[in-house]
Amino acid sequence: MNDLKILLIEDNPILARQTGEFLQAHGWRIDFALNGRLGSRLALEQIYDLVILDLGLPDIDGLEVCRQIKARAPVNMPVLMLTARDAFAEKAEGFETGADDYLCKPFDPRELALRCRALARRNHLHRSDHIRIGELTVRRREHSAERAGQPLKLTSIGFRILSMLVEAHPEPVSRSAIAHQIWGEDPPETDALKSHIYSLRQALDKPFPAPMLKTITNLGYQLEVPGADR
Repeated sequence: MNDLKILLIEDNPILARQTGEFLQAHGWRIDFALNGRLGSRLALEQIYDLVILDLGLPDIDGLEVCRQIKARAPVNMPVLMLTARDAFAEKAEGFETGADDYLCKPFDPRELALRCRALARRNHLHRSDHIRIGELTVRRREHSAERAGQPLKLTSIGFRILSMLVEAHPEPVSRSAIAHQIWGEDPPETDALKSHIYSLRQALDKPFPAPMLKTITNLGYQLEVPGADR
């Protein structure tokens, strides 16, 4: 796990900087949020391999931020809680809200890095290689997809976009989350995403009687199974 993308939600700027620098030294990409509202918004707009969440936030309790992430994030993202609360009852409450791991302050940053790597690895291993949504099948390892038994001719970026939509199904994925996942902090000046979405539609929908790729106005895109609500 050498290319992790991590969201660090920590209101102590000194601890956030020290922790972030240590994790960045592993080659990992770190986004920072100094309060719960920003942290929750980032987790719902983008896709991370892991969220490191401080419980003692100034605006929203960390438990509530965890609930929001687990209930509304486009994909399952492991949450590692950081806290000075070491009572069993408080740890139990953290796990009940959806936390995947728990580390008490003060902590050894080397242990934090080990836990980050283990959580991300476990999450990736639990993702099925074959994912089926209606008549669509996506094979991760082969970087291939087919619909109704017909192979889809996808570009590498088209396959990445389709994979994000499959992981998020039945929830939509925002345009900003897709763009950030593909281009990071340096998106192209032109609206390249529209072009890639067009190509994906040509491969995924054009040869078939009903579309699966749906545009959500002012938000992004979503996969739907034709006839599922009828």
